[in-house]
Amino acid sequence: MPEDMSKPFKRLLNPTERVSEILFGLVMVLTMTCSFSIGGAGQTEVRQMLIGALGCNLAWGIIDAIMYLMACFSARGQGVVALRAVRNAAIPSQAYAIIADAMPPLLASVTSPAELEAVRQRLTQLPEPPERPQLTKDDWLAGLGVFLLVVLATLPVVLPFAFVKQAPARALRISNGIAIGMLFLAGYLFGRHAGHHPWRMAVAMVLVGSAMVGMTIVLGG
Repeated sequence: MPEDMSKPFKRLLNPTERVSEILFGLVMVLTMTCSFSIGGAGQTEVRQMLIGALGCNLAWGIIDAIMYLMACFSARGQGVVALRAVRNAAIPSQAYAIIADAMPPLLASVTSPAELEAVRQRLTQLPEPPERPQLTKDDWLAGLGVFLLVVLATLPVVLPFAFVKQAPARALRISNGIAIGMLFLAGYLFGRHAGHHPWRMAVAMVLVGSAMVGMTIVLGG
């Protein structure tokens, strides 16, 4: 199972994961830009806001990447435990239950005992799994992808403040417009890949993202 076990992780980040990380990055940076007071704001205040927004997403990008790697590590450990349980099952029916439990419910519901037996035999022929699960190169690359998505989601939203320095109010409007556009696009892509109506999901993502930002600001995030 060590070789086969890594296949679900070969695709570094699936579309839903990518959209989720972008949404997370957008929410974090919007808590900074939306709470920014443009009244009497000068270049010093704008610079401080930019540093705060970039620093916030940099920190959360690192945290999110670590959490992703921890999830991968846990999943690999569970795979090793499941493989050993299949091999050590006293009777085939116990192994079938373990294999079915590791499958998505829909797939497990249409898998016959003969197919489960074929899977069990293939699992028993695999090399001995490692004593301890290990993260692969793909896991580390995917973790880096998580970090970059959270951080890079910051840039389009904060760039107006860097280029429209003399008019903070205009910069804020441009920034909010870009953020709404990114939320809309993220929702559309999420809807396409999740099997939902893309346009409805795009509108819902804008509403949900705005609500999350509002909640974060109100609660002092």
